[in-house]
Amino acid sequence: MSQFVQYVDTGALPPALRVKRIQGTDRLWEMTWDKDGRAVFEYGEPVPGKGRHIIWRRIGTHGIFRDLPGSSGILEE
Repeated sequence: MSQFVQYVDTGALPPALRVKRIQGTDRLWEMTWDKDGRAVFEYGEPVPGKGRHIIWRRIGTHGIFRDLPGSSGILEE
């Protein structure tokens, strides 16, 4: 996670974090940092004076990908 935070403002995320958009969504991204370490997030509106705003939706194992938007809407507000 520290790598992610360090690079998020520059937009140059390290390939080792394997950040990519989640298929079938317009706003959700996934990040993998270990064999079974996953996170789902989205970019929020920038915070004035602080830069990008990350909204963490799920953090855990590969199981966090169950029931993503488009199938059940669990992540929808």
